[in-house]
Amino acid sequence: METDPAAEAIEFSRLPTGEFLLTAQQWLPRRREELFPFFADAGNLETITPPTLRFSVLNPPPIVMQAGLLIDYKLRLRGLPMRWQSEITVWDPPNRFVDEQRKGPYRVWHHEHIFTERDGGTLATDNVRYEVFGGAMIERLFVRRDLTKIFTYRQRKLEEIFCPL
Repeated sequence: METDPAAEAIEFSRLPTGEFLLTAQQWLPRRREELFPFFADAGNLETITPPTLRFSVLNPPPIVMQAGLLIDYKLRLRGLPMRWQSEITVWDPPNRFVDEQRKGPYRVWHHEHIFTERDGGTLATDNVRYEVFGGAMIERLFVRRDLTKIFTYRQRKLEEIFCPL
C-alpha cells in the first residue's frame, strides 16, 4: 500500500491537559510575504477544504482579517449540517495568526498558523490544539481520521496552487 507524503507530514499527540495536538508542516517555494495574503483571505478556506464538507464562509466579502474578527461558516461533517464560528485571536502578518472556535463541533479548537522563511521558501506550520465531545475513543475512531483527510487535502491543494509544474 502506497503512503501519502502529505498524510505523513501530519502528526498527532496527546497533551498533559488531555487535549490533542495536530501538527502539520509543509514547505512551499514562495516567500512568506507572497503566501500570507492567500491565508489572510478567508474565502480561500473554501478552496483548501475538501468539497465533501460543503464548506462555505457566511460573512459577506470583503472580510478584513484582524484580531477580534468573528467568522461564520457552514459545513457538513459526516453528512450532518452544522455551523461553526471562529475568532481571530492573534493577527501578526506575515508571521502567524490564530483562530479559535467560538461555536462548533469541538469542545476546544485553537489553530495556530505559523509561517517561517526556510531554504528560499516558507515552512507553513499548523498547530491545532483540540478537544472533542466523547473523549479519546471518539477522537481515535473518527476525529483523527477526519482531520487527516482534511489536512492531507489542504496540503495537496496548496501544492497545486504554489508548486506548479
